Amino acid sequence: MYNKRPDLNDLPSTAQLLRSTVIALITAGVLLVTVVMPAEYAVDPTGVGRLLGMTPMGELKATAEEASAEPQPAVAAAQPAPAAAPVVVAPAPELQQPQVAMQQHEVNLTLKPNQATEIKLEMKKGAEARFHWTANGGLLNYDAHGDPYEAPKGFYHGYGKGKQTPEQQGVLVASFDGKHGWFWRNRTTQTVKLTLRTEGDYITIEQVL
Repeated sequence: MYNKRPDLNDLPSTAQLLRSTVIALITAGVLLVTVVMPAEYAVDPTGVGRLLGMTPMGELKATAEEASAEPQPAVAAAQPAPAAAPVVVAPAPELQQPQVAMQQHEVNLTLKPNQATEIKLEMKKGAEARFHWTANGGLLNYDAHGDPYEAPKGFYHGYGKGKQTPEQQGVLVASFDGKHGWFWRNRTTQTVKLTLRTEGDYITIEQVL
């Protein structure tokens, strides 16, 4: 049997092929702007991504990536072991763990659009710190987490996170010896004043970003 050669009239013309290519490019561009960019990078120039629920996905991804990219805490220098105590006949008094003095602070910061900051409390395992932070009428994305001393690369221990939050209060309980606190980013178009009040048995408080 012989194959029948197709009729040239049955093949698509150059104009038809060009029109199909242009339509495909336009469709791809629309999907990039309305779906891919909002879902992956929280960039939504048309507003369609937020209507489709894609922009919140991108904002959560961006918050997690920013928090994971924060600087790691400095490694504390090793302390020499204390010399052994001499043997005595009389019973030794019960050893008492050093007590951490109660601390109380208020921190006020201003975050411009897309600006971020981070504040950490140095705490012993099981220590508690009451906190209350507010965006003073604005909204902030936050990520509460902790880092142990000499934390391995890529370590992450979260206490909670959220987006477009006006304020939060509660008690932070340290899961281990180290530094524990909050990372905030202003994802709005307005400047936000952040106020953080803390009270508890933490050792130090510092702004690390």
